[in-house]
Amino acid sequence: MAPVRELTRGVDTMLATGDISALSTLADAVNAAGELLASRVTGGYEVDEFGFDEHFHTNVWLPLWRPLFEHWFRVEVIGAENIPADGAGLIVSNHAGVLPLDGMMTTVAVHDHAGRALRLLAADLAMSLPVSAPLARRAGATLACAADAERLLESGHVVAVWPEGFKGLGKPFADRYRLQRFGRGGFVATALAAGAPIIPCSVVGSEEIYPKIGEVPALARLLGLPYMPVTPAFPLLGALGGIPLPTKWTIEFGEPIETSHLGPDAAEDPMVVFEITDQVRETIQNTLFRNLARRGSVFFG
Repeated sequence: MAPVRELTRGVDTMLATGDISALSTLADAVNAAGELLASRVTGGYEVDEFGFDEHFHTNVWLPLWRPLFEHWFRVEVIGAENIPADGAGLIVSNHAGVLPLDGMMTTVAVHDHAGRALRLLAADLAMSLPVSAPLARRAGATLACAADAERLLESGHVVAVWPEGFKGLGKPFADRYRLQRFGRGGFVATALAAGAPIIPCSVVGSEEIYPKIGEVPALARLLGLPYMPVTPAFPLLGALGGIPLPTKWTIEFGEPIETSHLGPDAAEDPMVVFEITDQVRETIQNTLFRNLARRGSVFFG
């Protein structure tokens, strides 16, 4: 009964001091939580063929990451107008930070600044772990394969891919902001086949959240992980080493590279695929350098 008495006392205080706005805010929060809970309990939501639950995405997943986006990393978003207001688009981004927090921050940026739900193309590992896989699918991720990506684009979704994969995510701190290999351009072939524009995305700030100064290969193999990082705080500080540094982030979405005029047959032309892949990679790299040059402190921008 103590929590109830404390809540009652707090309400009495708000009423006595005339702080009705605070009481109204509290009531709105309680009502919103009640509506959310009722929707989840009664099944008042839909799940698509990929496992995406838009109700969960909007009301649970995004609010979970938004405080990190707004108050910890203080993300500046540039070029959100380059994301299609409707219809398909393939966002291609650099990847870094040991843990894929850049994917979460990009998801918030696309939703809050462009009004679109971002569908992530995730690595096999993320889609196979017993805890992360169901959450990832419900939040909008699917396996990073050409067939699923093409179906999402043909259905008019905004999709994101990180061609550097784990080589980018787990790169040493000494190699920060140097793009790793972009594969064979599979993402370009997918965009060409679907006739979707490619939006280059450059993220500054993610490279410093967990400065990777080494790794433990034997432990990584034992756990089935692509790498086991060593940072100045991990494993020395244990769980505290998992707290990311509060770096200042900039996410810039570049001008779309149109593909529809080339036709789907261009997806089978290695020269076209290579040329566009190189264009996307160069655009991202140059934008990273530009935003690094205009950035002041790592932590204050």
